[in-house]
Amino acid sequence: MNLMKKRSSFLLTVLLANAFFFTAGCQSVKQPDPETIYKQPDYTLDDVRKAEITRINEMMKTDSIQALWRAHLLQDSETVSQCMDAVADEYGAAVQKKDYFTALRLYDSLRNSGFNDISKLEMGADELKKLSVENVPGLDSSPVADTAADAVPEKVSTYVKGTVTVWVDRGIQVKNGVGYPDIVIGSGFFIDKAGYIVTNYHVIKDLVDPKYEGYARLFVKLADDPDTRIPSKVIGWDPVLDLALLKTEVDAPYVFNLGASRGLDVGDKIYVIGSPVGLGRTLTSGVVSALDRKLFTTGSVMQIDAAVNSGNSGGPCIDSQGNVQAVVFAGMLKYEGLNFAIPVEYLKDDLPTLYHGGKRAHPWIAAYGHTKKNGTEEAGLEVQYVMPGGSADRAGLEPGDIIISINGKKIHNLEDMQNELRRNVPDTIIRVTYTANAGDDSEGLLYLSERPENPGYEIYQNDVVAGSFVPLLGMKLTAVSTAYRNRYSISDIIKGSIADESGFSVNDPVAVLKVKFSDDNSIMYTELSLKRRKQGYLDANIGLSTQLDSPYYF
Repeated sequence: MNLMKKRSSFLLTVLLANAFFFTAGCQSVKQPDPETIYKQPDYTLDDVRKAEITRINEMMKTDSIQALWRAHLLQDSETVSQCMDAVADEYGAAVQKKDYFTALRLYDSLRNSGFNDISKLEMGADELKKLSVENVPGLDSSPVADTAADAVPEKVSTYVKGTVTVWVDRGIQVKNGVGYPDIVIGSGFFIDKAGYIVTNYHVIKDLVDPKYEGYARLFVKLADDPDTRIPSKVIGWDPVLDLALLKTEVDAPYVFNLGASRGLDVGDKIYVIGSPVGLGRTLTSGVVSALDRKLFTTGSVMQIDAAVNSGNSGGPCIDSQGNVQAVVFAGMLKYEGLNFAIPVEYLKDDLPTLYHGGKRAHPWIAAYGHTKKNGTEEAGLEVQYVMPGGSADRAGLEPGDIIISINGKKIHNLEDMQNELRRNVPDTIIRVTYTANAGDDSEGLLYLSERPENPGYEIYQNDVVAGSFVPLLGMKLTAVSTAYRNRYSISDIIKGSIADESGFSVNDPVAVLKVKFSDDNSIMYTELSLKRRKQGYLDANIGLSTQLDSPYYF
């Protein structure tokens, strides 16, 4: 897979105003009626409280967790008690069905909400956690014969038996009147004797993408039997972390252990196994080149120099003991030795959800920010923007607040926050501690909603331009004209943002002329007219483009 796709965490392109994407199809700048933008309700007004209680009671029938959170925000003890009882009933039903994955989410939400009878519930957090991963492939602690846990093979080549070639047959593609087999080839590896396989999401994307209307069937080929195509199915998939769990009805000839990549360091030797350009049973070696490449929107990935080519996607990256330390997902094909892999910890966090089935949705609180630093010391996560109507906004977080813990776990930086969010699922209540602008520590509850595919686009749709340009371009705008609503003055610049790197300055006059989105709403193109103070206030028209997903949305 070529890395020059959506995997870049932060894209900056400065273009001339007459660039192609401004020549046709541009839309005018959206200027929604400020009255349509969410504003915090005044719950001291009796009619506002009654209306909110009515909404909560209705919400309780379909979304008891969010209803409970909203009741807490309202600070109505009777409504909170009713919602807690409803969530507790759902928890009991999930336990009876042995759906421990769901029961754990409900338990965590009750505990974080201060449920008084938490000790009276049938099972506690530790027992639920153990039961929720009891049968999850790769995480199940029960002994399995003939796995990598039994003994370390004498030869590294033995590990090849635990890999497969993933084969997605998309039928026939016609070019210039001639039909060609349309096949996607990737790699995978067994994590369970019963035939569970890990691969990349992008390898099997067509099988689960509702927008794909063509023919597609999934097969795997064993390393020792490359001529037989074995039917397989997709169990769960994660588009954000590019992971997928497959199942095939064979006894795995070799099962890999999942290691701990945190034990690796730059320079440590690793091996990669896969099927580059369809050549199965290929093993290459190299070293860890770096551990903290920001190529994902929810975490860092590992850079390796072992040879990786098209078809290696989804193969294991192992150490000399055969422990999987990462999952190969991309290589920059034009640059030798510049390849990337997903840390195994992300896979471990994902497996319970993938095994549960379907698409793995990631949570967010509809905010944007960067690590707060006091000199070289990391002091938490600074909130620089909250989307109107989002969880952070409703809970009272404001720009300038510093998040310092989630559910009692210390948050030193942005990556800590991403790690905590990744260990949770949407429709969960978490407890946050933050240092407010006034300097006092405060505590509150946050509801985790589903992270949109392109958070920046969601923000643009729910805020005025002056607000949305803070996370989108890194500049805070102040309106300077009532007659011309597209004219502003820059009142603040976020360090390291597109605006900062483009040479914009505080007090620069700017007019937002045009805005356009790519077909999939993943990139925003903006045409601006401005007078740069640093350049003697000379008039200039420029175009900026930015990806609408990045690690700084959380």
